[in-house]
Amino acid sequence: MMKKSFASLLTSLILLPAYSHADSPYFSLKDGDGFKRFSISAGWLHAMPQGKANPVYINTSVAEGTQSKVGDVSTDSVLNAIDQSTVAGKAWYGLLNTGYKDLLGGNTLPSALAGTATINGLSQWEAPNTGLEAQNADTLGILTNYYFTDNWSLEIKAGIPPKVDIKGKGTIYAPLSGSATPLKDGSLLGNAIGNIISQAGGDIPLKQDIKITDLEQGKRAASVRAWLPAAELHYQFGRSGVNKFRPYVGVGVMYAYFNEVKLNPDIEADLITAGHMIQNIQDNKAGAALDKKTSSANPIVDVKATDTFAPIATIGATYDFNENWFAVGSVSYSKMNNEAKITVTDSNTGKELINSKTKIDIDPLITYVGVGYRF
Repeated sequence: MMKKSFASLLTSLILLPAYSHADSPYFSLKDGDGFKRFSISAGWLHAMPQGKANPVYINTSVAEGTQSKVGDVSTDSVLNAIDQSTVAGKAWYGLLNTGYKDLLGGNTLPSALAGTATINGLSQWEAPNTGLEAQNADTLGILTNYYFTDNWSLEIKAGIPPKVDIKGKGTIYAPLSGSATPLKDGSLLGNAIGNIISQAGGDIPLKQDIKITDLEQGKRAASVRAWLPAAELHYQFGRSGVNKFRPYVGVGVMYAYFNEVKLNPDIEADLITAGHMIQNIQDNKAGAALDKKTSSANPIVDVKATDTFAPIATIGATYDFNENWFAVGSVSYSKMNNEAKITVTDSNTGKELINSKTKIDIDPLITYVGVGYRF
């Protein structure tokens, strides 16, 4: 909708002179005082984003205090998840590591003993020192100007939408916490474990930063196609036919629209695995979540970048070769930011498993060098 609205605005601005009164001193299609009403130029446009990465915020469908049966789980996964900063955690780690895993060869803790887990920390969190940053881009720029007078003009910036690489920063971890309550299954081992529960302090305390994905893996975290049209009001110093070199300044608004968003396949695979983890917890298979096994869900990843309007300011100059042909160069800056949204959804049910977002400060510095023609 915003893209269509901006296109309508540009069309209206371009067609305004044609619908204005023929005798108007500002909108007449006739030359006035020896200057040309229209100009167009084409050249090299180079965009250099100046913004820095912002933290990623994550939400999942696992509410605080969610209880999930553990089911079968590898002993290593349980050991890695035990909070050893507590007395109970150290006791349980020693019991499972030396008493169960090493002595009895127990590589899997069966569901009959694993019991139930209470899960915290996964409903929402901020991943510090992470984020996304837009990289430099080059494209063919096209500038068109309509001159109200010899000094004032309206410029429309356009060009071929460039492909922009998005660099990732940092690694996202899920801050799992909570507890697990083992069961006694009536067996000799089960009773032994049950008898040690009181000595170990009861429940098994859990605390682990589970790695979700490394945003820095590969050449880029993502890539997008960027549409960046702009409209500016310019004031150009000097006079046509008198000054060959004419500096100008301009201010206006830029509209940013992003499509063809493609995520790094390795990052996408990590997010699919994370989606399975969330579904396994909800399926009463918390152990399978720790083991990063597939679930009943079919997770799919969707990435979107929001549209945005931003102010833009320009300084530049033209040099006339003759009455019609000229060279032009400019430097522009726009205070621009948008938001990247990544969701993981179960395509079987349509249920959203993970929702994450991060602000991208683009703040591009744009240089342009081209050759134009006035008519």
